[in-house]
Amino acid sequence: MNRDEVEVVCKDGTTTWCDVTSQCIRNEKDELTLVGVTRKIRDRTVVEESLRTSIKKHREILNSIEEGYFETDLKGKLLFFNDAAFRICGYTKTEFISLNFKKLFKDPRAVIQKFNQVYSSGQPENSLTAEIVRKDGSTLFVEKSVSPIRDDDKNIVGFRGVARDITGRMVFQQQLEYHSMHDQLTGLYNRNYFEEELRRLSKSRDYPITMISADVNGLKLINDTMGHDRGDYLLKAAAEVMKNSLRGSDVLARVGGDEFTAILLRADQKVAEKVIARIRKKVQECNKKDPDLYLSLSLGSATAESSDTSFRELFKKADDRMYRDKLSPSSKVRGKIVKSLLAALEKRDFIADGHGKRLARFCRKMGEKCNLSPRQLANLTLLAQVHDLGKVGIPEQVLFKKGPLDEKEWLMMKEHPEKGYRIALSSNYLSGVAGLILKHHEHWDGSGYPLGLKGVEIPIECRILAIVDAYDAMTNKRPYYSLKTKKEALQELLNCADSQFDPDLCTEFARIMDA
Repeated sequence: MNRDEVEVVCKDGTTTWCDVTSQCIRNEKDELTLVGVTRKIRDRTVVEESLRTSIKKHREILNSIEEGYFETDLKGKLLFFNDAAFRICGYTKTEFISLNFKKLFKDPRAVIQKFNQVYSSGQPENSLTAEIVRKDGSTLFVEKSVSPIRDDDKNIVGFRGVARDITGRMVFQQQLEYHSMHDQLTGLYNRNYFEEELRRLSKSRDYPITMISADVNGLKLINDTMGHDRGDYLLKAAAEVMKNSLRGSDVLARVGGDEFTAILLRADQKVAEKVIARIRKKVQECNKKDPDLYLSLSLGSATAESSDTSFRELFKKADDRMYRDKLSPSSKVRGKIVKSLLAALEKRDFIADGHGKRLARFCRKMGEKCNLSPRQLANLTLLAQVHDLGKVGIPEQVLFKKGPLDEKEWLMMKEHPEKGYRIALSSNYLSGVAGLILKHHEHWDGSGYPLGLKGVEIPIECRILAIVDAYDAMTNKRPYYSLKTKKEALQELLNCADSQFDPDLCTEFARIMDA
């Protein structure tokens, strides 16, 4: 008996598929006769063709989605996958076919555990997060769902699932978590982490535990005079010094604007003293590398031998000792900071070309002619050298601008007397001339700044300095003045008498210069 499917041409020219069953039979005369049965099977072929079309469409849909679709057997061998699956993993289709699905993951044990869980429960698992290792060695995070594949007898014979690339979301989440526990400027742990660490350590047995508190001296002064960018630089330098002085197991956090705290486990007071000594040594090394900005840290430590001492109490004790350290050398520290600011001004302003010395010489001559007291003469001479101390915080593009200043730049320039005043108050050496620094840009007619003083309300030292400073600026090369002769400069001063300058002092200065 023979059975076959054949395409038959009908009378009207159309075709149809038939199932033909045939068999040869011998009759009484031993003759062979072919007997057959033909059955039209057009409906079945239509169904099969429809099924093939449906499968093709199904695969096209799977290949059009961005998520990776996969089917595996129980051993993890890939049986079917869409285009997105191998693209996500960085492989070609041919390379992907030969891979075991489990080998794609950075932590295959965790993946196998989840697949076993699906197999054991018979229930799908959704929103599983895993890290995939791509062909080039890079990694990405995927969120996947896994469901069991069953045969006709309801036995689980494999797995199917969908994987979505969520690397961007995971990186953003990790960044949020990082910033929630780290200081953005220094990269150290922040106050939130420090508080969490104290709560965690409340059950610790790693005694003795020591805390070291550190405070950056003069940060406000630096911020007010040189700007927050320079203050931030100082904070980052302090953080680096602290971090490089501690042990790998120690915890360091920035707990305030200029405050740092370190937690040392299994460290007694002797260990703390060694760490503090290292910090001080590294501070000195830092200042040698960058003498323009003086770094100074006040330090204090406290040790808890057992849980009888609370961490709040320990933190307060270390902080109190740090403040005692801050108070003892405070005037010396401020003096060094002011000295470093003066050095920075000397490099940036016109002191280097003899400006300060010329002002001091002419101011003293004027002061003597005006019969100033020895104290006033001393203050006037010092004022001539440090009156522009507040300019250390002005950007060079503004300080040396050749053209006229715009409104924003002019406002920035007008802040320097107040900044210089605050710097001078921080130094015993300069505090006596702080008020003079504040008022050295006041005008005779009241049009000056920052206080709007006029006439004799302006200290005579400031009135003398204003005349001498203007003369020196006109007779020496400046970005914002055209060079004038001695005669032209004196005439300009006399022209501005009664407005910018004290008229009597202008006349006296002209006599001195003509003598």
